[in-house]
Amino acid sequence: MLTVRVGDLRIVQGSDQLTLYQWNTGIARHYFCRQCGIYTHHQRRRDPLQIGVNVGCLEGVDLTEFETAEVRNGSLDP
Repeated sequence: MLTVRVGDLRIVQGSDQLTLYQWNTGIARHYFCRQCGIYTHHQRRRDPLQIGVNVGCLEGVDLTEFETAEVRNGSLDP
């Protein structure tokens, strides 16, 4: 997960393939791919000026190159 400020995230391709999911207060905005269902990013409820980005779904990004990244493959175990 990478945090960016609203306005600093630019989707350059595939935005028409995203679907929005909201619940409860409607403040948090969660986006998923319409084709495969992967979670791509969300606007946070606790700070609506922040966006959490699922870096693992970005093409060309190697998570092992991040020195401080904790990589998990869907497991809650460390």
